[in-house]
Amino acid sequence: MVDDCKRVIVGFFEAVSDRRLGDLPQFMAHDVVDHNKIIHGEVDEPGAAFEGLRQQLAAFDPLTIRVDELIGEGDRVVARVTQRGVHGGAHPRMPEPTGRSFENEAIWIFTVAAGKITEIRAVSDRLGLFFQLGWQWPQAD
Repeated sequence: MVDDCKRVIVGFFEAVSDRRLGDLPQFMAHDVVDHNKIIHGEVDEPGAAFEGLRQQLAAFDPLTIRVDELIGEGDRVVARVTQRGVHGGAHPRMPEPTGRSFENEAIWIFTVAAGKITEIRAVSDRLGLFFQLGWQWPQAD
């Protein structure tokens, strides 16, 4: 079971890196819950992760995610990844495109059921991302 779950996660990251949004339903349940709203900014409802990923790909081109390590137990897979991209597009929650590139590490935690991602949690070096892209650190409202 763990190896099957890991294959789903690798396929997901390959689809994102190859900009194959149409393939994401092969890897993500239609009602997937994404708990990572800091940059994505999508609405907090099941299935909103599809729009969040579309917005990320619109803002970063290219955007690649290299899987450095996978750890699985039961229906959970933790992926340590290296993310690279260029901020060249618009996103509702990000400053105007800078044309600058970034590279940072992230940890994604997935829950997989029936061969699809049902839940996503992630943390990354956002401070490093903001510095590399020349963004101002967001202020509390």
